[in-house]
Amino acid sequence: MNNQPLQTPDFRHDYLELMQRKRLYSGLILIVFVALLMSGFSLADSRNAGSFVDGWRNVFDFPASVLSEASAKVTQLPGHLVRFFPALVETVNIAAASTLLGSMGAMILSLLATRGLARWPRLIPLFRRIMDIMRAMPEIVIALVLIFVLGGGPVPAMIAIAFHTTGALGKLFSEVNENASLKPIEGLQSTGATWGQRMWLGVIPQVAPNYLSYALLRFEINIRASAILGFVGAGGIGYELKNAMSWGQGKYDEAAAIFLLLFAAIVLFDQLSGHFRTRLVKGAKA
Repeated sequence: MNNQPLQTPDFRHDYLELMQRKRLYSGLILIVFVALLMSGFSLADSRNAGSFVDGWRNVFDFPASVLSEASAKVTQLPGHLVRFFPALVETVNIAAASTLLGSMGAMILSLLATRGLARWPRLIPLFRRIMDIMRAMPEIVIALVLIFVLGGGPVPAMIAIAFHTTGALGKLFSEVNENASLKPIEGLQSTGATWGQRMWLGVIPQVAPNYLSYALLRFEINIRASAILGFVGAGGIGYELKNAMSWGQGKYDEAAAIFLLLFAAIVLFDQLSGHFRTRLVKGAKA
């Protein structure tokens, strides 16, 4: 019988070499990233009308002008808040309608793109690519095209945000669908239920809390998006803010009032949706 000690590999040495190699690769990637960042900044600065190095000191000039004029006309602030409140309501309505439409489209596409649930399994890659395209297109690009076709107003903004929301939520919904139990679906199928009935009765009750949680999160994002689209003529409080800022000196008090309304609305809906998301996911006692 051989009594020689077994030769064991030096795992510690191999592990240290692996970690050293990993740090080396990470350092090289970081160097390349910083080099690309600096070269991109240098190129953008050279093509800009003025140098960033010379102009960064003026960054706070506009906020200072807005605050000084708003403080001088502070007595007019309540009137401005009342005046621009309907525009804020329009912005929230755009976000709510687009979130609702986008959620409905995302629910259908996600079910069609989930393995084990899809109505046509061979078309799963097609539906996934459709969601990728919808998610990749920025809202502002879609809105600009629709404004050219339909004219300015809230409808192009709603369609643009709903289109992007469908792709974004569809990806999240499909991941939720993959965790759904297939037993209720198999039971419904054995009774002769149609695909729509199996999805509505067997899948939706399982995933509804997560669906609502993601939809509320998207609603917060869409409020900001609808405000931004107002700058390109899509209506809402963003359009009023653009007009106030375009007039320049003399209208900065109105811009300050719009900023306050928009900030208050975003904070309010962030808190409300966060509260409801917590209750939906973790239960009423969370």
